Amino acid sequence: MAESRRNPWVVLVVLVTGFFMIMLDTTIVNVAIPAMSAGLKISLDGILWVLNAYILVYAVLLITAGRLGDLYGQRNLFAAGLAIFTIASALCGLSQDENQLIAARVLQGVGGALLVPQTLAILTSLFPPERRGAAFGIWAGVAGLATLAGPTIGGAIVTYVDWRWIFFVNVPIGIAALVATFIIVPDLRPGRRHGWDVVGIFLATGGLFGMVFGLIEGERFNWGQIGSYVVTIPEVIGLGVVLLILFVIWERFQTEPLVPLSLFEERNFAVANWIGASIAFGMMSLFLPIVIYLQSVLGFSALTAGLTLAPMSLTSMVVAPFAGRMADRIGGKYILMTGVFVFAIGFGTLTIVAGPDSTWLTFLVPAIVAGAGMGMTFAPMTTVAMRNIEPRMAGTASAVLNTTRQVGQAVGSAVVGAVLQNRLAITLHDEAVSHASALPPAFRDQFIAAFSSVASSGFQIGTGENGAKLPSGLPPAVAQQLTALAHDVFVTGYIDALKQTLVLPIVVLALTAFTALLIKRRPRQVAQEYARASDEVTVAAS
Repeated sequence: MAESRRNPWVVLVVLVTGFFMIMLDTTIVNVAIPAMSAGLKISLDGILWVLNAYILVYAVLLITAGRLGDLYGQRNLFAAGLAIFTIASALCGLSQDENQLIAARVLQGVGGALLVPQTLAILTSLFPPERRGAAFGIWAGVAGLATLAGPTIGGAIVTYVDWRWIFFVNVPIGIAALVATFIIVPDLRPGRRHGWDVVGIFLATGGLFGMVFGLIEGERFNWGQIGSYVVTIPEVIGLGVVLLILFVIWERFQTEPLVPLSLFEERNFAVANWIGASIAFGMMSLFLPIVIYLQSVLGFSALTAGLTLAPMSLTSMVVAPFAGRMADRIGGKYILMTGVFVFAIGFGTLTIVAGPDSTWLTFLVPAIVAGAGMGMTFAPMTTVAMRNIEPRMAGTASAVLNTTRQVGQAVGSAVVGAVLQNRLAITLHDEAVSHASALPPAFRDQFIAAFSSVASSGFQIGTGENGAKLPSGLPPAVAQQLTALAHDVFVTGYIDALKQTLVLPIVVLALTAFTALLIKRRPRQVAQEYARASDEVTVAAS
């Protein structure tokens, strides 16, 4: 049939174009935060929701969206997600206040959640198991390219055009991809028609929302009461956990479950989900404090900071397709273990060399090493997770895999943010006490108090700030001396806190690498059959 003769590599191009838009949006917005804040007069609280509204909606809808693809056709859901995301991008660019922008970001999250699970599901259906590694490698490489392009393209757009165009740029790409979707992507209908697990949808969505909301917003509310509401952050997270436990119990007794728990009976799928969540934890743990360090300690612009980390994403993009191909040949077990270890080594080296006088060259080699490790993880991880999944379950499996990564990012952001804040409270106080001896006695207590109380403000540290609000009305000579000392306190204190904080994710990554040993390898004859097949050139029917 014509549907089956379509060149899967051409279909892959269309799919990764839509996927690229989604991944680009997760990084490009961060660069434009100062410009958006100034342009729309958005408060810090509003900015947090501009960022978090997208993550929350995206994370909690992935599982449901994956099942919708199984029910109504993955191409249809991919197209719907692409259309919604494109329209939402235009609305983001046209927003006139923070409420409009937040609402448009929520709509973007809906579009992204509908689109992403369908990409892996369609690839799983189109490519046979022995060919998926290469396809998944390109898919993972596109994620790396988007990570690279986000800070650099975003920085250039904000600097030379206007922040609104970081959203408008999605519109022509989205329209072109939408047209190509109906022309090129086959309308696959895996499996039989399923019923709706309404209770399962409610429990999964509510549970994920509670956990993700609590983890993302915990620091802002000091892990206590949420504003004027009587509920606290721990209670929200606890409710999320309870709902997820109820979800698992409910699913065990359903003939048509939202998430077939039998997926996790496939050991490779279960292990890959754990590794994916841990890698996402590590990536968020790295980027959050390092980006603050580059801009607030070293004084880099957002564009320069993005370019400093660009070798990591560029290397990952180059390595990923080769890692996917090797995973097809020899299996992903040891490639995946090596990749996580290499990522941890690059991550650790980058942390060690971070200093007060570092330049972008200081981080070049560590970033390349970390990028090589990243490139050796995503494609083999996806191959290991999806290789033994039946095509009719591919949408659900893909959604679960993506959801665990999103939850891993949320956990990484929350945990490392909490640890960093705790370490900063200690290191800034200690450095303030040490440097205060250079001040006249009358100003020492005020200087120390400025850094001792900064923890309660949530460490809202931006470029050009020194981490504390110094007393006003001081004599010019004293003010100048205080400012210089405050800068030294902040630089030394932040670097010390950074190095202490990143010990946790490095240890997590190192331990995660060993879990790859739990992966079941393919029988030798399967690998040999693929090695013979790969020597043949396959030409798709035109």
